[in-house]
Amino acid sequence: MSDQVEHERINHVYRQWHGGAALARYAWHRPEVVSQQAARSRVLARLLARTLGPDLSNARVLDVGCGSGAFLRQLIDWGATPAHLTGTELQQDRLDHARLHTAPGVRWHLGQLEAFPDNSVDLVSAHTVFSSILDEDMRKALAAEMWRVLRPGGWTMIFDFRYSNPRNTNVRKVTDVELLRFWPTEQRHYRTLVLAPPLSRAMSRLPWLLPELLSACVPLLRTHFVYMACKEA
Repeated sequence: MSDQVEHERINHVYRQWHGGAALARYAWHRPEVVSQQAARSRVLARLLARTLGPDLSNARVLDVGCGSGAFLRQLIDWGATPAHLTGTELQQDRLDHARLHTAPGVRWHLGQLEAFPDNSVDLVSAHTVFSSILDEDMRKALAAEMWRVLRPGGWTMIFDFRYSNPRNTNVRKVTDVELLRFWPTEQRHYRTLVLAPPLSRAMSRLPWLLPELLSACVPLLRTHFVYMACKEA
């Protein structure tokens, strides 16, 4: 599969998805969505404080496939300087939405990473990006580009699926073996999170503590992960 064909497939899938009724199940006010976002924020906060440190004001961050800009806005809430943040996207409408809803000063880039210099950022992140790429060579190429722009001593952050979705052939899980092959380093962190969405939706009317306990006690039911790897000097 050529890169161009894969890019066109990804863009087509996202255009359909963002215009469809499936978005309703991810509405910000739904109890299970609130719970998922809280779990994600807890893990990201702990890992970022441990890797970049509690002061994010000087951190240079590149978020690949930034979507609506939610992760960059989270970093700003945690003290990051907007002018030190950059988001990239393949779809202009999502980039326009991100710019409209994010603090001034953040830089936005339509396209891939060729324009970014080597060793130029402290953190490079990709949230549910790799699972959207079905082509193995394209996954490898993106991982290599992310590693290239990261400075020695900086960190890459990946948030994605542990399991493939049998109902959605447009995504594929990201395995532990892939992560270690893409970003080989001794300094790394791996955390699982987020109760399986079908279970989370089914339990959304129950007391909030019950799904939290289930997620805490049965790690196999956590469908997502956060992986961070340090680029050694």
